[in-house]
Amino acid sequence: MEGKIMLQGTSSNVGKSVLAAGLCRIFYQDGYSVFPFKSQNMALNSYVTKDGREMGRAQVVQAEAAGIDPDVRMNPVLLKPTGNSSSQVVLMGKPLRNMDAREYHQEYNTKALGVIEECLDYMEQYQVAVIEGAGSPVEVNLKDRDIVNMKIAKMAKAPVLLVADIDRGGALASVVGTLELLDVDERDLVKGFIINKFRGDIKLLQPALDFLEQRTGKPVLGVVPYFTEFKIPEEDSVALERPENETGGSEKQIRIVVIQLPRISNFTDFDSLEAEPDVALSYVIEPHQLNNSDLIIIPGSKNTIEDALFLERSGLSDKIISMANQGTPIIGICGGFQILGRQLLDPLGTETSIAQTKGLGLLDMVTTFEPDKVTNQAEAQVMGRGPFLESFHGQRFFGYEIHMGRTKLGSDAQPVFNIIRRSGQSVNEWDGAINKDGTVLGTYLHGLFDNDLWRRYLINRLRLKKGLAPVEAAETDTLAKRQKDYNKLADVLRNSLNMDLLRSIVFDR
Repeated sequence: MEGKIMLQGTSSNVGKSVLAAGLCRIFYQDGYSVFPFKSQNMALNSYVTKDGREMGRAQVVQAEAAGIDPDVRMNPVLLKPTGNSSSQVVLMGKPLRNMDAREYHQEYNTKALGVIEECLDYMEQYQVAVIEGAGSPVEVNLKDRDIVNMKIAKMAKAPVLLVADIDRGGALASVVGTLELLDVDERDLVKGFIINKFRGDIKLLQPALDFLEQRTGKPVLGVVPYFTEFKIPEEDSVALERPENETGGSEKQIRIVVIQLPRISNFTDFDSLEAEPDVALSYVIEPHQLNNSDLIIIPGSKNTIEDALFLERSGLSDKIISMANQGTPIIGICGGFQILGRQLLDPLGTETSIAQTKGLGLLDMVTTFEPDKVTNQAEAQVMGRGPFLESFHGQRFFGYEIHMGRTKLGSDAQPVFNIIRRSGQSVNEWDGAINKDGTVLGTYLHGLFDNDLWRRYLINRLRLKKGLAPVEAAETDTLAKRQKDYNKLADVLRNSLNMDLLRSIVFDR
């Protein structure tokens, strides 16, 4: 291996994942083979690889930016929160079991170091490694059991850049404080700082940067601006709290709302919808926010029964049912699909201690949760009918499945898809369900809205329903658009960072 770099942060959500993706693209553009890596990821946005294994979405994005296929060795440990203090532990793409925080941190996480070390050895066949940390490296109550920050930097012999988010305030103090809490040998691994998400006049910030360098004796490699001209997929649900995730404007004539479930997962399913020029997409948590919506989406969930109970307690259930009865289209993805049914059963406690609860009853079906997890890339043909599928009957869609429930349809529900391939193997199985009117539909397939022609067709059907003329797609290739955005991100970083200094750190010159 010719070079390595590790990005650690002063806290969560400072932008490490996006910056790592940008560095992956830069070194890929420069002709290097690049391997992104994060030893342990806590996220509900995940992805299924070609061999049917599950990994964090951030490393999938970084792999795309690096021009290679996602591989679970890029993210050997994935934690998927199921409650306030418990997570499903996924090791090398396969689920182990649910663990509470005490069991994981005190008994298990250090046992994963052997697997992590094997992945680091595999990484050596690449020319450049871009490694990402998690949270803060100086959480003193967890530091002795850390398997994602400084321990990994030492194992990989990787120099570290510390990233701070200046948009949230207190960035300089957080940098100085982080250094103060590091051990001496850890502090020596930190080769500089990146100030991220800056808005304003850089000249006004310069005295603060000078102070930081004088106080720490370490360089600021650059200040990365807050950008909105393009979008890089994010995995942290904190991203949903930002105001720009409720897109408005008079030019956005179609209002699509996504229910922000407490355990929402794979919200990147809706990035392609949000990018459409005439779509105002927002994440909502209260019934009145559904008013005047043209389409309601119930997303995936890591704890479907608990989220179904949230809908009932909040009044969202009654509101969704009322709007569905008035003709508002409803789409459910994965856990959202399950919630659309009549009943949710969990006799073995797979997801929760609650044995059963009712669903919305908008689709005639019942879901039973089982311990075996379905994780596949899938190819499917449209077999459902109705206003949103009719023109696509028989056409092929691509997506991926991540679920633990098995759904049985009643006589008033018809399948949406016929799955013809799973993880490279030929099959012949149905997926999803649609009501008789074709206005309520659900599927286990993530990535549904990344099918470009259907996404535009769906939006145009919504336009026609409002008396608006259809419009042609502004961008008909979601993957091509992401590739352009990775290039734009690389350009921003090249213009913001001291690239000569960065290369000297990465390649130890």
